[in-house]
Amino acid sequence: MVTVSDSELLFPRSFIPAALHERVGPDIEIRPLAESDYTRGHFQLLTVLTEAPAISPERYVERFRSMKACKDTYYTVAFIHKPTDKLVAVGTVFIERKFLRGAGVVGHIEDIAVSSSMQGRRLGLYLINSLEEIARSSGCYKVILDCSKDNIPFYEKCGFQLKEYEMALYFNNGNPTAPNARM
Repeated sequence: MVTVSDSELLFPRSFIPAALHERVGPDIEIRPLAESDYTRGHFQLLTVLTEAPAISPERYVERFRSMKACKDTYYTVAFIHKPTDKLVAVGTVFIERKFLRGAGVVGHIEDIAVSSSMQGRRLGLYLINSLEEIARSSGCYKVILDCSKDNIPFYEKCGFQLKEYEMALYFNNGNPTAPNARM
C-alpha cells in the first residue's frame, strides 16, 4: 500500500475518530480522501450509486482542489483495502452554514458507497459513524441525508429517522455537460 502524505489529504486525519480504526479490521485504512484517490478507484466506486459519465484524472484533481479550497466545508472519508490499495468505501459530509438556529451549521451526508465485495463487514455503518462525528465536532446541530426508499432501513439502523420529503429539480436532464435549455 502506498503511503499518502498529509498535504495530499482533503482535511486533517485527526478529524476521523481514533476508535473507528480498531473496528474495521487490520486490512482497512481509514483516512480523508486524497488527491491521488482517482487511481485507487474512487470514481469507479461512486458508480455503484448512479450512472455517471467518466471524468478525466485532470478534472478529478480540479474538483478535489476546489473542494479543498473551501476550508471547513467538505469532509470525504475513504476506506482503503490495504492489500489492493483500492477504495472500498467512501462518503462525504459537507457543512452548510445557516442564518437560522442562531447562525447554526448543518451536516449533509452524501454519496455513501461501499464496494459489493466488502458488504457485510459493517463498513457502511462505520462510515456513517465517522461522518456523524465529523459533523458533531464541527458544531452541527443536526445531520441530514437523502436516500432511496430501499436504503431507509439501513439508515434507520444508523439512528436516522424518516422526516419530511425530498424534492428535486434537474437541469440538463441531470447531465452536467448538456446545454442548459429552458421551456
